[in-house]
Amino acid sequence: MTSLPQPQPPTSIQNYLDGEQASDIKHEYLAGQIVAMGGASDKHSLIGGSLYAALLPAARRKACQLFMADMKVRVDHDGESYFYYPDLLLSCQPKDRESAYYRRHPCLLVEVLSPSTERIDTLEKLLAYRLLPSLREYLLLRQDRVQADLYQRDDEGRWQHHTFTQPDDVLTLHCLEAAVPLHEVYADVPELLA
Repeated sequence: MTSLPQPQPPTSIQNYLDGEQASDIKHEYLAGQIVAMGGASDKHSLIGGSLYAALLPAARRKACQLFMADMKVRVDHDGESYFYYPDLLLSCQPKDRESAYYRRHPCLLVEVLSPSTERIDTLEKLLAYRLLPSLREYLLLRQDRVQADLYQRDDEGRWQHHTFTQPDDVLTLHCLEAAVPLHEVYADVPELLA
């Protein structure tokens, strides 16, 4: 008879943050549990990099900080803390610089979907990220086809969902007052634009 693996005792936030600085592998932190992250494909990196390049000038004009892949977002809820690594994180609040390793008040978060993370990105992270009062937009980008799912919080606090599937569709991102055509986001994976 085999026994079930025993749950690990919770890790403190400080031990997690210290461990991330010493590790070659990124981990997310889910209420005391540490979960290793897998690597990204070439398409994943090219799509994320193209969006970063398109948004960086607008982020600089608005004195915002735009991070790609290595900055954690911290979500606190019901006495627990969660740290995730979004593919892009935009923070426009000067007070959101308490830590060199995470942000608490992002305006925009972006995830490029991978087969291994799609369920987490579209369910768990969608719910967790929407708990952040500062978040106005959550963008999901597919890497197997041209598709963007944009969740935007309106002025009354309600979330609206928009899906874009055509290369000439334009993503209008209110945080930066920026508009990016999908063909720019997918420019480095031309096989998806064919």
